[in-house]
Amino acid sequence: MGKSDNQLMNIIDDKAKLIGSNKMELLLFNLGGPEVFGINVFKVREVCECMPITKTPNMPHGVEGIISLRGSILPVLDLAACLNLPIPESRSKLIITEFSSHSQGFLVHDVDRIVRVDWDNVRSPQSMPTHVSGKITALTELPGGKLVSILDVEQILSDVIGDEPVPALETIEEKKLNNVFFADDSPLARKKIVEVLDRMQLPYQSAVNGREAWDKLRVLAGKSEAESSSLTESLGLILVDAEMPEMDGYVLTRNIKSDPRFRDIPVVMHSSLSSVANKKLGQQAGVDAYVPKFNADELSSMIRSMIRSPGGSE
Repeated sequence: MGKSDNQLMNIIDDKAKLIGSNKMELLLFNLGGPEVFGINVFKVREVCECMPITKTPNMPHGVEGIISLRGSILPVLDLAACLNLPIPESRSKLIITEFSSHSQGFLVHDVDRIVRVDWDNVRSPQSMPTHVSGKITALTELPGGKLVSILDVEQILSDVIGDEPVPALETIEEKKLNNVFFADDSPLARKKIVEVLDRMQLPYQSAVNGREAWDKLRVLAGKSEAESSSLTESLGLILVDAEMPEMDGYVLTRNIKSDPRFRDIPVVMHSSLSSVANKKLGQQAGVDAYVPKFNADELSSMIRSMIRSPGGSE
């Protein structure tokens, strides 16, 4: 096993310790002001000192330029500019991230430390300034009362660089198909998923976090029991995100897989945590398949291969 393989196994082992614990680790950083921001370490490849950034013409607002890092050309986003915050005089650190099958650098004032938090202590943002709230996916509180704003980095990347529109997708020819149930805390992700399902003409139900999803799923299962019917007659597929407030996708998956009422319902993890290591973590949690955000064709193909029609036939 080569050095890179050993490093990969270490990453998998370290992250695997969090699976099923309903905890996550946040990398804390600041943008020159008093606010503390965080990003899930599952998205972070490395943190390094700021290096020369090459300016390029016609870059969108928020893109500082590009860097060459070990043979790869990566865009660098100035997070303060992306959040419409004052640009600090000093921006000394680069957070190199990997998610949604893309790698990029985020330019920040300074990096603090990594902390472990419970997902059930992570809440949706409330009463935040409009220009910031759309870029913050959740809030959590550190010991001592300091609030941490967890960035919706997918939304930031979409706002700055843009994303591909959902193409025309082939509908499933079955005259009647069961609901797809999906859970995701990101408004952008929910919008994309709905566009795919609408184009496929599939009915759906949804939840905005893992706790709400588990509550709704148990209600569906209870209703089927009360009617002495199979759950497969009303539910064809469950789509879960990995990162969600109150209950993450790994715990949600384990809850589903440990409940015999969901025995015949496939669970697909749809996550921006698109590295090989994170796919292995999804498998360890028990998902039947894994598809990275936000590739509409891949998501459509995965749904098509997994969706069940009433009575459990495919």
